[in-house]
Amino acid sequence: MKIINQRKISVLWHLICFSLVLAFTACSDDKEELQEYLTPASGGESIFEQGFSFGEAASSQSVSFEAGQQWTAELSGEDTGWCNISPAKGTSGKATIMVSVGKNETGKARTAQLNIVSGSKKKEISVTQAANAIVAPDGLSFTPAAPDADQSLVITFKADAKSALYGHKGDVYVHIGVVSEGTWLFVPAEWTENKDKCKMTSTEANVWSITLSPNIREWFGSGKTPVNRLGIVIRSADGNKKGIESDSFVEVTDTKYEGFVPGEIKTAAVPAGMVEGINVVDNSTVTLVLYDKDANGNHKDFAHVVGDFNNWTLGNDEKSQMYRDDASGCWWITLAGLDAGKEYAFQYYVGTKAGEVVRLADAYTEKILDPDNDKYIPASTYNESMAYPEGGVGIVSTFKIQKDSYNWKVNDFKIANPEQLVIYELHLRDFTASSDINGAMGKLSYLKAMGVNAIELMPVQEFDGNDSWGYNPCFFFAMDKAYGTKAMYKQFIDACHEAGMAVILDVVYNHATGNNPLAKLYWDGDKTAKNNPYFNVEAPHPYSVFHDFNHESPLVRKFVKRNLQFLLKEYKVDGFRFDLTKGFTQTSCTESTASNYDASRIAILKDYNAAIKEVKEGSYVILEHFCDSKEENELAADGMHLWRNLNNAYCQSAMGYAKNSSFSSLYEKTPAWVGFMESHDEERAAYKQSQWGEGILKTDLDARMNQLALNTTFFLTVPGPKMVWQFGEMGYDISIEENGRTGRKPLHWEYLENTNRKELHDVYADLMKLRNAHPELFDSSAILTWKVGVSDWDNGRSLLVESVTGKQLVVMGNFTHNAVDVAFPATAGNWTNYFTGKSETINTQVNVPAHGYVVYTNF
Repeated sequence: MKIINQRKISVLWHLICFSLVLAFTACSDDKEELQEYLTPASGGESIFEQGFSFGEAASSQSVSFEAGQQWTAELSGEDTGWCNISPAKGTSGKATIMVSVGKNETGKARTAQLNIVSGSKKKEISVTQAANAIVAPDGLSFTPAAPDADQSLVITFKADAKSALYGHKGDVYVHIGVVSEGTWLFVPAEWTENKDKCKMTSTEANVWSITLSPNIREWFGSGKTPVNRLGIVIRSADGNKKGIESDSFVEVTDTKYEGFVPGEIKTAAVPAGMVEGINVVDNSTVTLVLYDKDANGNHKDFAHVVGDFNNWTLGNDEKSQMYRDDASGCWWITLAGLDAGKEYAFQYYVGTKAGEVVRLADAYTEKILDPDNDKYIPASTYNESMAYPEGGVGIVSTFKIQKDSYNWKVNDFKIANPEQLVIYELHLRDFTASSDINGAMGKLSYLKAMGVNAIELMPVQEFDGNDSWGYNPCFFFAMDKAYGTKAMYKQFIDACHEAGMAVILDVVYNHATGNNPLAKLYWDGDKTAKNNPYFNVEAPHPYSVFHDFNHESPLVRKFVKRNLQFLLKEYKVDGFRFDLTKGFTQTSCTESTASNYDASRIAILKDYNAAIKEVKEGSYVILEHFCDSKEENELAADGMHLWRNLNNAYCQSAMGYAKNSSFSSLYEKTPAWVGFMESHDEERAAYKQSQWGEGILKTDLDARMNQLALNTTFFLTVPGPKMVWQFGEMGYDISIEENGRTGRKPLHWEYLENTNRKELHDVYADLMKLRNAHPELFDSSAILTWKVGVSDWDNGRSLLVESVTGKQLVVMGNFTHNAVDVAFPATAGNWTNYFTGKSETINTQVNVPAHGYVVYTNF
């Protein structure tokens, strides 16, 4: 009996153990089945991120999500009676909650919070309802009216009849950022990047709103950065329409984080010999000097520096706080213990006790770091990249005590025959596939072989962005990294000089963009402030873009002259083409009066010319002026050259139209006028032929190229300097408006493989060689007689150039569709056909075929 009981107990024990194993296994399986997630379903992402935003009217919205377990939902807040949810619970899987609100008649915005819980997962979604419309004024309004960084904010925009968004039916977005130290930070999306986070809700016709929730700080993800001001632009989806044209701002209270508190001003005289900007004192010391006296004689309340030398830490100490020198109008600081071979990044931190603070790069820096654009420059173009510092805000300036040296191969280049220059206007971006100096270097032999003896580079000083014509300058002492390093610029100029070609820089001193430190120093909204000592708030002339320099200001004159002399010394350039010099005036004028004689403008330009010639006597100065002849003659008498635009006349003749096709204004006895058929700023003649050419000149490439070659024979043979726009020698027939006026244009180097285009190129090359070999035919001593007026169209045009040494050059051309007997403009006899090299006996007339030309010499 005892044995039997023991067996029963043993069996029972095994059964219990087996049951426990099954139980634990089942529990383990259950745990594997329980999943922990609570995520938005398709279509619910924006609600999960932005929350619900209701207009004043009664309405409903839903949010869809997926839960790994059973879920519950409830509303929380001071008052949730105006809001209902359904359902309030559910099982795992996909679910949808409907949120309904009644009409808001309280006159105030209402807020609540929807809390969804599934297992340990919880999602908090804000629910806001705008106040009734009677409290929403035109333009921007905010709820609450006094925003707090740690509260949600409803931004409402109502477009009035004057707004570009009035009647707009498409989507509307807010472009928004935390404005700190003069820079927009934590901007969620690029200008035309349409993120759901920034999409506004249409609450009624012409009214849109968006809620920054759960609070302003978290919506931006601004961390410990104080949120004291927001910058706002309401825009259409394509960015072409703005609700309010200028940027808007709203002040925000931030009780959680406080910005740096500057100490009391310390005064001391600027050390002797120091100038504004970056001063290398010795192999381990640099003195930084910042001028900030405004137009009223006032200055900022504090100025500090932050940079690699102090770990980007603001402080009221010798490594950060600058001294004040009222006599010079400057702040300054001397930094010791620096590494001579290290490149340092830094910024100025300046502001007022009223709370206005701005970060500035140094206006005199020779290299900037741009967090928005540098990352897009390939290493093959710029191989000296420096990591953008974590403590930087916006564009950062740099310095290096021991600058990288460059050993010039040509130290004393001089323009041999300035009166007969053929200048090739070149835009680095659109000249080669690499869009940089490296690419252009590879084409110098092409330009040299063609006979070019000067290259005019479109603006290469630092401009906004990387893709531009360059007429949007921001840092004048720094060369734009989008094209190459400082050394590359010098190598290019050196190589040009070795090839006998001068280098002329296109410089832009009429204006600067808002990224320029001199503009940012005194700023108001989206313009320079009235007390800015460098800029006009509104340009006195009608040609303004960006921010207009006041060239009557001694500060501006000093800055421009220093920059010009720097470029001459540092890069050994041979001259400058000044953009829009008509705008160098403080005389209020209109389109009809801007060209009138202006003695002040003349004095300004003479001052700049003198500063240039002080460094390099033979420097070539060209003005885009287009003013009164008396004014231009005075400038010419001072040794400056002026653009002479014949684009319309040569385009007319290229298309086969006599009307307005006279070439006579191309020539002046005084060799001060740089004439051109095309420039960067004009429509291409070959394109106009293809669109509006008369008869065969629209449809036949051979005829078009012949007509362009004919044009060229009446252009490059005229005494005085000339300019050619890049690829004009190939008959480049892509419109200036292709991809936008200043946009990137397609390359067509393969044009030279086409026989007709190659013949045009060869005419350019042959005539340039003629100019280079016989300069006496093209200087001021030469005598030109020609028949190139509208009345000469039908019977053929001609010109005769005679040198003081007896050399003669004859050009005869037929711009019509039929052969013409053209009267020979010189003495009949034996002449050499320049293009064939053969001697011909010429009588009183020469038969010239349609679209044809002949060039004869007596040598």
